[in-house]
Amino acid sequence: MQDFPPRTATFFSGTDAAPDPDPDTRTPAAFLRWVLGRQKALIALSSLCYALWFLPMTLGPWIFGRAVDDGIVGGSTPALLGWAALLLGVVAIGAVFGIVSHTLVVRTWLIGLYGALEMVTRKVVQMGHVLPRRSPTGEVLSVASSDSDEFGALTEILARTVGQLVSYLTVAAIVLTMSWQLGLLTLVAAPVLVGAALPLLRPLHRRQQLERSRTSDLTSLATDIVAGLRILRGIGGEQTFGANYDRQSQSAKEAGVAAGIWQAVVEAVGVLLSGIFLVTLVWLGARQVEAGALTVGQLITFLGYGLFMVGPIRTFFEFAQKGVRSMVSARKAIAIFEQRPPWRDPAEPVALDGTAELHDAASGLTVRPGILTVVVSAVPEQSSALADRLGRYLPADTEPVPLDGDVDVRGRAARRARAEKARERARIAALDEERAGRDWGVTLGGIDLARADLADVRRQVLVSDTGSQLFAGTLQDAVDPHGRLSREQAEHALRVANAEDVYDALPEGWQGQLDERGRGLSGGQRQRVVLARAIAADPPVLVLVEPTSAVDAHTEARIAERVTQTRRGRTTVVTTVSPLWLHHADHVVLLHDGTVVAEGRHADLLETDDYRRVVARALDEEEVSR
Repeated sequence: MQDFPPRTATFFSGTDAAPDPDPDTRTPAAFLRWVLGRQKALIALSSLCYALWFLPMTLGPWIFGRAVDDGIVGGSTPALLGWAALLLGVVAIGAVFGIVSHTLVVRTWLIGLYGALEMVTRKVVQMGHVLPRRSPTGEVLSVASSDSDEFGALTEILARTVGQLVSYLTVAAIVLTMSWQLGLLTLVAAPVLVGAALPLLRPLHRRQQLERSRTSDLTSLATDIVAGLRILRGIGGEQTFGANYDRQSQSAKEAGVAAGIWQAVVEAVGVLLSGIFLVTLVWLGARQVEAGALTVGQLITFLGYGLFMVGPIRTFFEFAQKGVRSMVSARKAIAIFEQRPPWRDPAEPVALDGTAELHDAASGLTVRPGILTVVVSAVPEQSSALADRLGRYLPADTEPVPLDGDVDVRGRAARRARAEKARERARIAALDEERAGRDWGVTLGGIDLARADLADVRRQVLVSDTGSQLFAGTLQDAVDPHGRLSREQAEHALRVANAEDVYDALPEGWQGQLDERGRGLSGGQRQRVVLARAIAADPPVLVLVEPTSAVDAHTEARIAERVTQTRRGRTTVVTTVSPLWLHHADHVVLLHDGTVVAEGRHADLLETDDYRRVVARALDEEEVSR
């Protein structure tokens, strides 16, 4: 039975017997309470084990002091041996629970870390293409990496702080029985010292927030550069984008140094105040011994507790610092987790028939079932927008809004900036919901796609565009991510896409590893593996957006012929101006300003000026290639 890491069922209802509730995203503090509450029993057990681990430091000075007074000063060997045996037993208990507490706290840390990572993954799956419209990619990646670790660290420091607090209160009770003045000093020292450092946490919080924001921007920039590296090399833009990355990297470094300085200041203040407390405690204890109010053993006890109390005070400081960092991370996390998909399944969904006619009201396109339709447009963005509508995807016409800007502003200006960004995110979300809630304008068999479940739309209509990505994993995972195909079916899909060379280039064949985004492949190879994945899915309606834009003419000719043969009798839409596809088309549609202006056979449309003007360049390139 697998119980670790625990499965997370947030953002999906009904997927498990008892799905987890979605996180509380009202405020950063509420979110952190929710994160900690998910494993409150384990944190409580870890705290108890921490308290027992600290038992030698909690009771050790008192036992040692009694051994000095009763055994050494009092001259009683049995008393000395008795106290020594008790101290040995307390040390043994501490050793055992030190191991147990470390094991438990690592478990809580990993649960917090991987739980947040899995929630990010589930949110990305739930939102799909909608999430990049609202949140920058860098922020999503930062929440999944650095911020998830902050949530794990918070569980550890919380358990350790509770354990130290128990020890701190126990020590205070012991010293109160020996000297109420020194006991009172010990009891109030920690809150007074921590409170004295609290004013330093506000500037630390601001600088950590700025560091976090600039790091997110840097991650987004790096992601964009990696995604477009081949294009950058083609246009000679490596130096320009490299310089941009260098500037952003230096900016992030400066913010990190500033945050580190303030964190060092907070820690230095903690050490300084702890030292002042220790010196004060020893001085007062020595005065009381001199006055006869304390014994030598009790003075040793106070000295031991003075040294011990440095630990809890520093732990309280560390808890305050990590709490600040966790609040910063929580603000970023809830900006991702509070997003809700705009899609709402109809109360009475209608089943779609993938073998029926597909019609787009906005362009006037009608796709007859069972044939290969090629959409031609002088503006590739218009045909891509058409493909998005056919698959019921929202248009890529918005820019994501970062949570924080790269400005070190304070007070009212900072609140205005955050409010403005919140309004912009709310505007985009409202726009998405308005678009997704109305009739879509695309019908399949006369049924508007908005009247069907979104899952049914995805099963019936598959859109494979130039933005389709490959994930890190095996070649088998890339072609057959759901594990539904036989070896023969997978090999057939690879052959149709003319991607056998990818298989041959991997020493392990189907189990050969591909890098994230297919970085180890050429542009043409990556595009052909994506095409093989689409062919392998074998949907009733397949929409391919520029499927062979990165391959040579001979390869494109083979792919066009094989796709035509494989998809015969099923509805296929290809957006391209390539004559190698147009020669195989059963029906060709010409778009102008996003609207159908001509349609028919390729050979017939070549007689018209508008059509020939759009495909003329491709025709010339085909002649040259021959």
